[in-house]
Amino acid sequence: MRPTPTPRSDSASLLAFGAHPDDVEFGCGAVIVQHTRAGRTAHVVVCSRGEAASHGQPEQRVAEARQGAARLGASIEFLELDGDAHLEVRVAHALALAGVLRRMRPRLVLAPSLAENQHPDHWRLGRLVGDAARLARFGGVQELSAWPPHSIELLLHYALSRDSEPKHGSPLLIDVSAPGLVDAWVAAMEAHGSQTAARKYVELQLTRARLHGLAAGVEHAIALFPADPLVFASLAELGRGARAF
Repeated sequence: MRPTPTPRSDSASLLAFGAHPDDVEFGCGAVIVQHTRAGRTAHVVVCSRGEAASHGQPEQRVAEARQGAARLGASIEFLELDGDAHLEVRVAHALALAGVLRRMRPRLVLAPSLAENQHPDHWRLGRLVGDAARLARFGGVQELSAWPPHSIELLLHYALSRDSEPKHGSPLLIDVSAPGLVDAWVAAMEAHGSQTAARKYVELQLTRARLHGLAAGVEHAIALFPADPLVFASLAELGRGARAF
């Protein structure tokens, strides 16, 4: 049984979960840079140390993740669950993640998509974060009694490849074309040198962002996938449809 964490006074308006040390930077880093550059707080939670990767040792990958988070303007922590390539969907893990949600008290949460055609740690973590968001609301969960209940406002899933983008429903496209924003995102991705030296991960993510941007009539856009229907106070709050062609 994992010991009850010590309560902390930390908080962040956005919380981003990654199964591996580079997931957040590659999958949704531009959105986090945009968030922190606007003066808002963000926190990254990494649920392994990348110990099963073909390239890079855990100590190196942890150091890269810390550097990447700093370039995003975010704080960071690591959770020990089952380890890289061994993550299972278990209640104990959902409770551990719910504890983070209660402690950090975010408004927005980002997690990997639920599509199964990807590294299994990704979709399993996405499922666990969804479960955790529900458990964090319930006042009677004894394992979470160190913190008051907390309800997030929005859970959004990010994808790390075209294959891991959900096939049903329309994405929420975030325009990340503001001057310097993509450069800052690239710098955060390049912090993971053990990975970018092995494969063209940066080019992959930039190409995906460019394709989404072209479809929306902007330079670059990040696709996020809401876990629940979005609610707007009025039609005046709506953006525009992505119909550039």
